[in-house]
Amino acid sequence: MKADGAQARAPRRSSWRSTVWVLPALIPVVAVVGAGVGTALLQSLGLMPLVGNPELTTQAYTAHSEDLLTSALLTLAIAIVSTALAAAVGLSAALSVLSGRRTAMFAASLTVPVPHLIGAATMGLLLADSGLLPRLLGLDEGGWPALVGGRWWIAVIAEYAWKESAFIALVVAGTLATRVAGYDETAATLGAGRRARLRLVTLPLVLPALIASSAITFAYTVGSYEVARILGRAYPEPLPVMAVRLFTSIDLAARPEAAAVAIVTTGLALATAAVALTMLRRSAVWQ
Repeated sequence: MKADGAQARAPRRSSWRSTVWVLPALIPVVAVVGAGVGTALLQSLGLMPLVGNPELTTQAYTAHSEDLLTSALLTLAIAIVSTALAAAVGLSAALSVLSGRRTAMFAASLTVPVPHLIGAATMGLLLADSGLLPRLLGLDEGGWPALVGGRWWIAVIAEYAWKESAFIALVVAGTLATRVAGYDETAATLGAGRRARLRLVTLPLVLPALIASSAITFAYTVGSYEVARILGRAYPEPLPVMAVRLFTSIDLAARPEAAAVAIVTTGLALATAAVALTMLRRSAVWQ
């Protein structure tokens, strides 16, 4: 019984030690982010007005309720599609390492340091009506679809998928190099074929890394401003573009509305983190 009790206390001690080591990095981040989100929340509820007396109200959330809902749905659509494409491309690039083809990972390592602002400008020069790609194909403006500033936000999604697929590829490749290689070799020694190893060994082991990196990509896409502002339409606008427009308005009464949009954006990012954490806890590798 004493041995069982000691074994039960050992994981708890290890968990407490891990928590203590993380606190020096976690406390400043929580303080800064918490202060910013708390200030935005108070402003959105009318408790920290720039002019007038504090008064609890939800007017900032209802003043542009239709536009806010449209922007939220648009932001979710862009984030979901771009994250799915980035996850598929990133996973494929990472899996190419197992077959000895490292060209995709080399390209990913070159893509990651490129800022999204530069990526957006490059995508615009490539996909615009008078861009490089239609010129190479010999198409005039009438024969080229509206990829930049068009109805379907294709250039925005393409830029996010291109940039974030490199990030996902590097994260998944790190898992493949540290955890999967040994198990894959063992399964091959026992007679498992390539498809069986991929389905039963590789994918279950890289799933936590894929979920975590995809969640980070989704949260970043939800809160990103510059790509949608450069490559997207004027209306409807994603949540970050709407927040910046309201915040920079000459009307100081629009500041609470900008804070409300920021709070909605933060809520979507936190919900994404909660869903990703739930999926990670249910995965076999986590357990």
